[in-house]
Amino acid sequence: MNFATFDLNLLRVLDALFREGSTVKASARLGLSQPAVSSSLSRLRHALDDPLFVRQGNRLVPTDFAENLRHGVQDELNRIELLLSKADAFDPEKAEGHFKISGSDFFAELLMPNLGDLLTRTAPKLRAQLVDLVPDDYLASLERYDADLALIPDCELPSWISREPLFRSPFVVIARGSNPGVADLEDFSEIPIDRFCAMPHVLFSPEGRLSAMGDAALAKIGRSRNVAMTVQVFSGVCRVVRGSDLIALIPAQLAVEFKNSYDLRIFKAPMPMDVVQIVGIWHSRSDNAPFARWMRQQVFDLCRSMDMAPPA
Repeated sequence: MNFATFDLNLLRVLDALFREGSTVKASARLGLSQPAVSSSLSRLRHALDDPLFVRQGNRLVPTDFAENLRHGVQDELNRIELLLSKADAFDPEKAEGHFKISGSDFFAELLMPNLGDLLTRTAPKLRAQLVDLVPDDYLASLERYDADLALIPDCELPSWISREPLFRSPFVVIARGSNPGVADLEDFSEIPIDRFCAMPHVLFSPEGRLSAMGDAALAKIGRSRNVAMTVQVFSGVCRVVRGSDLIALIPAQLAVEFKNSYDLRIFKAPMPMDVVQIVGIWHSRSDNAPFARWMRQQVFDLCRSMDMAPPA
């Protein structure tokens, strides 16, 4: 390849194709026509002497050669953005862009409405996208879903990840107001352990597993519970509880959010449970990118307002 004649604008097209897997979606991301993106792809193939992408169904899948370029291209574009950006140059009122957040539907309920209101008022041309977490590998959400930020329970992280502690999330027990199994209990009291274990539970599990952190906590005291159902989203757990005599362990923030509208009662869990620390993680290459840094700060500020101490 003759670098002296290589059009560096083609790197933006290559990056968009990595991110979107489609010339149509890449053209929308770049604000170009689809034929212009296809033409740029042809020029890239000629310059780099490789097909770069092959069609697999409706997606363009990178070749091995292209896959080896993916992160290097993204890193270099980020470095160029930083090189050409002044620290105080980011203007949210005028800025355009997409910011992808990976997280559970907890954040669809408690973060995205407030973030939507904030962006509408202060950054009307910015788009926020909430996508799923990759099951069993939250870190992969940053790569597989091309997320700018992932909101996850704290865990060990590799050196290329940046991390920000955001809020604590204790778990509580919920039941519908008419559930006869808790009729004699005071709101926010501790549900008796025998009753808790015997009553049927609905469990939040995107992977369909029949155990989670509540079961690990029970196992430490030699007990187990009756898991009758699993649901892949927290909002679905709450709806199941609203419509049946199943009970559930969910984050306290969600219990409070849905308490009145779903006619829920809230109780303390009968076994010791660790309070989950939620953190934001992102690729360190974006630490100082003006747009990403501004968006992260808005999300962080909103998330910190969710902090909740464990029930006394």
